Amino acid sequence: MACPACATVNDPDAKFCEECGTQLGELVEVSADPDAADDAQAEPDEATSSTAAPRRACVYCGGSIADDGYCELCGKPAQSERDHWQEAPAAWVGGVCDRGIRHEINEDAMALAADPQVGEFAVLVVCDGVSSTPGSDKASLAAARAATAILEAGRLTDLADGHDDEYAQARWSGRMLEAGERASAAIYEAIGELAARTNPPSCTFSAAVIDGPLVVVGQVGDSRVYWIADEGKSRQLTTDDSWSQEMMAHGMSRQQAESAPQAHSITRWLGADSPDEVPHVVPTYPTGAGWILVCSDGLWNYCSDADDLSELVHRVVGSVGTNPVQVASALVDWANEQGGQDNITAALARFDSVVPTPAQPA
Repeated sequence: MACPACATVNDPDAKFCEECGTQLGELVEVSADPDAADDAQAEPDEATSSTAAPRRACVYCGGSIADDGYCELCGKPAQSERDHWQEAPAAWVGGVCDRGIRHEINEDAMALAADPQVGEFAVLVVCDGVSSTPGSDKASLAAARAATAILEAGRLTDLADGHDDEYAQARWSGRMLEAGERASAAIYEAIGELAARTNPPSCTFSAAVIDGPLVVVGQVGDSRVYWIADEGKSRQLTTDDSWSQEMMAHGMSRQQAESAPQAHSITRWLGADSPDEVPHVVPTYPTGAGWILVCSDGLWNYCSDADDLSELVHRVVGSVGTNPVQVASALVDWANEQGGQDNITAALARFDSVVPTPAQPA
């Protein structure tokens, strides 16, 4: 399949062009037989020729984007859909991934899956490509999608098997480890020869699986998962693999550690040169109503503490309501207003009712 903007041939199931990032919603199939292609052009289908697909609007001037990928009015290249997109697999789950202001490309990625029933089942994965390694945008997107596919498939298996709470924790913890392994393998497949570089493409990995009252999170790097409670204590469910986290563990204040020049130096990541790719896995049972928020450091860098981030989310919800995509979009807009110095991703799942929590071991 060929990209309509740059003609690069992509995999049939690709969502974005690997070369220019254009979203591949409607792909033009490249024929292996030039004569067949000529025949198709000579005798166009009447239905398709009379209803041409509408062209994208230029984000700079409002003009139309031509087939060559440039605006017909101002001449600027089209903004890639990879720079900003949203997903909403169910009414209670949604996310937004954005390039931010300072970076030229979006190396963040997310992938989401959910059951239509609120609170029943969801998967939220966010991966942040390491900006110092070219090609990390491909690594993050491949990793996020591969991990989500493994976790979503795990739910189908569990439904067939049936399970109690203890089994569910063990089962999802194992699945999370498998998801991290598959995400790493997907990076190798996506980057090809770039894996042999001294500094190969790589990314962080943060994931949350919601299975009724149980939430299992997995973590490699410094993207994060938070529980944002409507009432009561909000908390960060993951622990960063970073220089700043190590400094805080040795007594440095959060403000000092996270404002230092090396604050975002990560100590673990997914990629060919990673010293340790095994996710830290934590099962938990949040109580009451609230949000599961999975985000990259492009958001939490401006609002790191769980209480501060909770206050921000509550303020946003009071303004835009409880639609997850609208909340995520408002959080992304807020981060851009603070400077947008990094790519920004926010993915949320909403709990609207209190779910009974199983007894916890003493």
